[in-house]
Amino acid sequence: MKSVSVYCASSQNLEPCFHDAAKIIGKGLAQRDLTLVYGGGCIGLMGEVATIAAYHGGEVVGVITHKLVAHEQANEDCDELIVVDTMQERRTLMMARGDAFIVLPGGIGTYEEFFEVLVGRQLGDHTKPVGIVNVDGYFDPLLAMLEHGIEHNFMRPALRQLMFIDPCPDAVLDYITSGATDQPSPEDILPMHGK
Repeated sequence: MKSVSVYCASSQNLEPCFHDAAKIIGKGLAQRDLTLVYGGGCIGLMGEVATIAAYHGGEVVGVITHKLVAHEQANEDCDELIVVDTMQERRTLMMARGDAFIVLPGGIGTYEEFFEVLVGRQLGDHTKPVGIVNVDGYFDPLLAMLEHGIEHNFMRPALRQLMFIDPCPDAVLDYITSGATDQPSPEDILPMHGK
């Protein structure tokens, strides 16, 4: 494993626990000699994870759209800053450049990125590890929604195997670097095979 794509908020007015988690992830990636691939901004949790990773000697690759360069204040200090035309290009490039994925708290953009990664795992398009840092229970409603879908047979129980969820950033880092991904068979994971 050489790189990890991290999805997280550009929001700035957040409780300290969210910033602390982003810092732990940035430092942990650098200490493990893993390249950070992220959304290319220098504000919010995005800026936090990138700044700390760089401070600890980590390589930082940012991917941002032309439209968001001003809004998210593109991080010109990235080792590599890639500016693309669309969000679709941004997501595709971040998925391709990461050997694993970490999801920190964020808004609808973060959710969109997470679900694209999750669908890729479900379909077997990739078998890269997916870790969710559930800081202060932020993702509890998302997890409840997924369980609701499983309960009503819209999703298969094997969906739970596709991601690792923990409130502790270091536990998520340990998981994604352990190489312990378990890909269910299409018969076990795809909803059309459910009984």
